[in-house]
Amino acid sequence: MNDFDKNIIITGAAGFIGSSLAECLLKHGGCKITCIDNFDDFYDINLKQKNIAAFENHKDVQFLKIDIRNANEISRNLCGDYDMIIHLAAKAGVRPSILQSDLYEQTNVLGTLNMLEFAKQKNIKQFIFASSSSIYGINPDVPWSETSALMPVSPYAATKIAGEYLGYTYSKLYDIRFIALRFFTVYGPRQRPDLAIHKFTKLIGENKAITLYGNGETFRDYTFIDDILSGITAAMTYDKTMFEAINLGNNHTAGLSELVSALENAIGKKAITQFDKLHPADAPRTFADISKAKKLLNYNPQTQLSAGIERFYEWYKNNY
Repeated sequence: MNDFDKNIIITGAAGFIGSSLAECLLKHGGCKITCIDNFDDFYDINLKQKNIAAFENHKDVQFLKIDIRNANEISRNLCGDYDMIIHLAAKAGVRPSILQSDLYEQTNVLGTLNMLEFAKQKNIKQFIFASSSSIYGINPDVPWSETSALMPVSPYAATKIAGEYLGYTYSKLYDIRFIALRFFTVYGPRQRPDLAIHKFTKLIGENKAITLYGNGETFRDYTFIDDILSGITAAMTYDKTMFEAINLGNNHTAGLSELVSALENAIGKKAITQFDKLHPADAPRTFADISKAKKLLNYNPQTQLSAGIERFYEWYKNNY
């Protein structure tokens, strides 16, 4: 039996990270994967169909259209014996959450509660939760460690904190190992089209202006998808403690100018730039302290921003 010889549920499996994870696990071999997604129309559903095309009919994959807000739908359709839940499904996006806070609460809080209840009912003992660097919000004391103060400035961030607290509660009450992985600005092939790298690539290619917020002086800890996947797969076999919150970042904070330069080099075009003030829900800087991930998960991100952007652009050219 290898480390991945398990029966796994992945929620949000048609999304950027979920579909990448499913393919990664299938390459390892040995696991059975139940993929669930409701194919939310936050962005083009056809892109999600493309994401899953390579593995949707794999012999070790079952794909179910399920809305995690509906507990009856979950219990009615998930009928197997499962070893683990990797809960990636969520309403994503900081700014959209301000306009639809009730929908974000229903999906991200109630949906997480429903999956934890299902884990309790089915005696599933390993639960990995996709949290977010957005929970640190406007904390100026960088790099952020897992003990840093949480200063969320969006409903999305607040729902991720709620998910972590629910996980702690269920871990204590029902002996479920809960690992909250705090992702820092994940990018790479299949990245959502609403995110900056994807939007900038499209606009630069079309010779249209890109808008840099905060006078272009914001900084992000951009983390390539392969490095995130290495952290998730390590968390799948983690068994030392029953609850952990762990940063998964690149341990490097890059300014917008560095990002734009990497995109210009990959695309072979100069960007046309314009500036606007920073949105109040946007953090001026994100920066991960990953010492805990290194210690507990042997996490060691390998991809520099310029190389990751090159790989993203290769995918973009082949798909757009």
